Amino acid sequence: MAAIDASCADALVAPFSAGRGRAPVDVPPDACDCHVHLYDARYPAAPGATLSPPDASAADYRRLQRRTGTQRVVFVTPSTYGIDNGPLCDALAAFGTQARGVAVVQEKVGDFALEALHARGVRGIRLNLSLGVVNSASQIEPLARRIAPLGWHLQLLAPAPTWNDVAGVLSELPVPVVFDHFGRLAPSMAGRHPSHALILRLLEKRRAWVKLSGAYIVSERGAPRYEDVAALARSFLEAAPDRVLWGSDWPHASASAGHQAMPDDARLMALLADWTGTRQALRRVLVDNPVELYGFDRSITSQETP
Repeated sequence: MAAIDASCADALVAPFSAGRGRAPVDVPPDACDCHVHLYDARYPAAPGATLSPPDASAADYRRLQRRTGTQRVVFVTPSTYGIDNGPLCDALAAFGTQARGVAVVQEKVGDFALEALHARGVRGIRLNLSLGVVNSASQIEPLARRIAPLGWHLQLLAPAPTWNDVAGVLSELPVPVVFDHFGRLAPSMAGRHPSHALILRLLEKRRAWVKLSGAYIVSERGAPRYEDVAALARSFLEAAPDRVLWGSDWPHASASAGHQAMPDDARLMALLADWTGTRQALRRVLVDNPVELYGFDRSITSQETP
């Protein structure tokens, strides 16, 4: 009995996540966490990398899933590794059909390499114009052309003012754009900044998606409630409910570095439920939209839930 009790107690906590307990939300089957990084010291950091978090493994993340209630996951190669997608491929192998990936590549990447990534479950590439060490805004259009034949998307992270600077390019790309971390818009920019208007316009035209990830990063009020983020999140949900995704951003590398307080991922899930308002809307964000963008199976409920 003691062993059982210990196991139950252990399931209520997860590394790199504040708090304990499961999210007080009726999370639908096949819910997807669309923004997760894994870190492994066996892979060296890229020269110039600014974040070098402690190891965060697939087993660690499975413990987080017990708190958030998600079953599917999208792993994203973090800036730490530059264009080394080895940790990403390891993660995809560990989670099988319940995972998809977003890789980081250079403009000269070969077709064979792209096809090999696709076979492993990669469905997009990321350009990190904030902390990345290999990407620049000039690569947006060339890389979009490279991945278009695969049906992939282009995920972007940059300071919010950048979007208005590249508005013409983003409006003409041959692939969908995914803005992660609320487009890095501060909540006070909602309804006031041209970059917010641009993202809303691209969402409404079905040329873009946005991830409600990293609330703890963009919030100007901070933990534990991140109250100011609600209006920004709802602006996206109202503009295009079928183009919004959710991600935990676990293991919260910037929080590990001391830039923010470590968030409680169960609370982040509860925030999403509050923003969406209804079970149907929550299911759309957590299940239907990831199926559409990442190509998850519509008919199979996960049998691999930890």
